[in-house]
Amino acid sequence: MTKLIAALALLSTSAPPALAQTAPKPPVAAAKPHPVKAPFGATRNDEYYWLRDDTRKNPEMLAYLHAENAYADALLAGEKPMAESLFRETVGRIKQDDSSVPFLRRGYYYYTRFASGADYPLFARRKGSMTSPEEVLLDQPAMARGHSFFSASGMRVSPDNRLLAYGEDVVGRRQYVLKIKDLATGQTLADTIPNVESGFAWAADNKTILYVEKDPVTLLGKRVKAHVLGTPVASDTLVYEEKDETFYMSIGTTSSERYLCIYLHSTASDEQRCAPASDPTAFQVIAPREREFLYQADHLGDRWIIRTNWQAPNYRLMTVGDAHSGHGRAMWRDVVATSDKVFIEAFQPFNGFLAIEERAGGNKRVRVLTSDGKSRAVATDEPAYSMTLGTNEEPDSDWLRYTYDSLATPTTTYEVNYKTGERRVLKVQPVPGYDASKYVTERVWATARDGTKIPVSLIHARDFKKDGTAALFQYAYGSYGYSSDPYFQPALPSMLDRGMVYAIAHIRGGQEMGRAWFDSGKVLNKKNSFTDFIDVTRYLVANGYAARNRVGAMGGSAGGLLMGGIANMAPRDYKVIVAQVPFVDVVTTMLDTSIPLTTGEFDEWGNPANKQFYDYMLSYSPYDNVAAQAYPAMYVSTGLWDSQVQYYEPTKWVARLRARKTDANPLVYRINMEAGHGGKSGRFERYRQQAEWTAFVMDQLGVK
Repeated sequence: MTKLIAALALLSTSAPPALAQTAPKPPVAAAKPHPVKAPFGATRNDEYYWLRDDTRKNPEMLAYLHAENAYADALLAGEKPMAESLFRETVGRIKQDDSSVPFLRRGYYYYTRFASGADYPLFARRKGSMTSPEEVLLDQPAMARGHSFFSASGMRVSPDNRLLAYGEDVVGRRQYVLKIKDLATGQTLADTIPNVESGFAWAADNKTILYVEKDPVTLLGKRVKAHVLGTPVASDTLVYEEKDETFYMSIGTTSSERYLCIYLHSTASDEQRCAPASDPTAFQVIAPREREFLYQADHLGDRWIIRTNWQAPNYRLMTVGDAHSGHGRAMWRDVVATSDKVFIEAFQPFNGFLAIEERAGGNKRVRVLTSDGKSRAVATDEPAYSMTLGTNEEPDSDWLRYTYDSLATPTTTYEVNYKTGERRVLKVQPVPGYDASKYVTERVWATARDGTKIPVSLIHARDFKKDGTAALFQYAYGSYGYSSDPYFQPALPSMLDRGMVYAIAHIRGGQEMGRAWFDSGKVLNKKNSFTDFIDVTRYLVANGYAARNRVGAMGGSAGGLLMGGIANMAPRDYKVIVAQVPFVDVVTTMLDTSIPLTTGEFDEWGNPANKQFYDYMLSYSPYDNVAAQAYPAMYVSTGLWDSQVQYYEPTKWVARLRARKTDANPLVYRINMEAGHGGKSGRFERYRQQAEWTAFVMDQLGVK
């Protein structure tokens, strides 16, 4: 508390930018010269390097973070009424006692349900039918009590339905503790394993469980181990250890439940090792890793189905029978050939058909392929949408479950019968007070400076006039091949009802338009992501969707890198920018292999130990390119315990911005001292955080 009082004592009086009667004075971080050296001899000065403290205990560093939070509180005080209104509006569109659509697995219907006002759900099941007595497997509201952060993840029931494995995180750093619950007695077993990934796989004996152990420093999954219930964790069997730190690792079970698999993935290579569930140490490689060879395999019946980019940039689906599965990919045969216009993103095998999740024209859709070769895509009427394969745990079923979303349509869960084509609605996400007919979605194509057409998903009120006076809020991500699909958000109507336009720019670096879209937005092509975003903004302004001086932008994590890039490259195009948990210190982070995730991302950004990559990364790294120029108003956020983008990256960036920028526009830095990459936990808390930055954005854009 004394740190907060000391920070608030820094406040000075001057003309207010918003509603506050006095403008506070921003904190100033001490500049302490520190050389950062590259292996080939280049040296940069990082005067704010001292703000990095891996223990998160440095009093001077913590005092600076507290001062920033105090400054944010003071600066945003005048916007609290708007933030509170936005929060109430958003929460009012959420059904308090909502529950998920139950799914059937080995005779039980599993689901989650919320009690009114609860931040966390109950995880429950019923045997045989939904009219049977409820069994509460995890009472998460009770489990979260007393913790400022809580997450339960990776829930997996044993083959005999008697035991539940799950991961628990009460810090936010994604270092889970594996716990086992006896569902017959309700007791949590003594078997507890810390510092693991959140996915688990049960062997057929119902007493052996496989887990991925993390490196405590880099947080990379390093070793797969087998634990036998009731035995010391120290004696767990080492099943596999990955030596190459550019690979991420996870584990799972095939659709047939006959095999346990280790999935090894990097940006440019995959490898999958599988073992019979009855012999969980006899792992064999499906296909050995090769540079630029990616694949994922699943097993059902007497064959394997493989999604692969082998001689197929947009992927194809192939198959191989059990008898030939160990003879290499030369035995693989096409099920679905590759296409220049359709990107295969995922698949789900059934005994009677194959469900495919694919991208075409910038949208994600679902296709059904029957055993006799007939193919049918699920139809839709909207121009911008997203379909996603749902939870399908029964491969004998004739019904495929999937979800449908758009910016205007709440999440709808469907089932479609592969034999008859009959479709039925299982659930429409309840949104109290929401009327979809009041809004219109669009798909437009903006031309980038190199002539590439960039898809853009838009939503606005039906009575919106394209006269160049509206406020625009534009979002993008554009990295890792992750596609930013248009989905319903309960907070959006609050913007739209106030006359704003919301846009998602599907920039290069994602995979909306196929693998080439990803390749043209990474490594030595990364700047395409930044210029695409800027060019989309200019297109929308030129075509009357927004006023030139009423444009806001937002991105998070690698999308925060995007925000840092556009802030440096085109500050006059944006009135306000929101950068959440931003990856902004590209060169220093990628030079330090002790930082979590660094080594696994050389194929995404490049390895700056190589001068060619160093020079290119340095040319766009937001932290390294902060200049003595005017910047837009900015809202930056981080979590002290962030495991994906360490807190000190945005902290240093904000400190350097404060020292160099020449404008008087507000720069807000909000640090969550008790959370990680995803912010605070809990169903409603994220909407409270969102309401704060949304109110800030609206104030800057003149939206009431």
